[in-house]
Amino acid sequence: MAEKLIIYTDGGARGNPGPAAAGIVAFDGAEKAFEFGKYLGPVQTNNWAEYEAVALALAEAKERGLAGRELEVRMDSKLVVEQVMGNWKIKEPTLKPQHAKVKTLLADFPHYQFVYIPRAENAEADALVNQALDEQL
Repeated sequence: MAEKLIIYTDGGARGNPGPAAAGIVAFDGAEKAFEFGKYLGPVQTNNWAEYEAVALALAEAKERGLAGRELEVRMDSKLVVEQVMGNWKIKEPTLKPQHAKVKTLLADFPHYQFVYIPRAENAEADALVNQALDEQL
């Protein structure tokens, strides 16, 4: 049986809203499968960036042939975790299309869970967010 795919994601916006970036670190079992940071534009919110990080991570996993695997997404955004798992309503209009995009991408991963982790446990993805912002700005 294939190992579980574990993806750490983070999104951030300096100024909130402000310049935003995403950071993604993915593990295929114990092996690092991929990692990257990406600048997301000059004016976005933290929450929008958190969703975009998940979408980018899922798209990259699919592109690398990792769809269909058991998936665990770990992130320090309780809002996104609870909304994606269906526990909280989405009140912010700009997050509705982001949520829909993530749910569409999740269709390729029949067994998934989202787990809230403390920020300290998400340092690698957070560092990639800051690196992408520093390089752009």
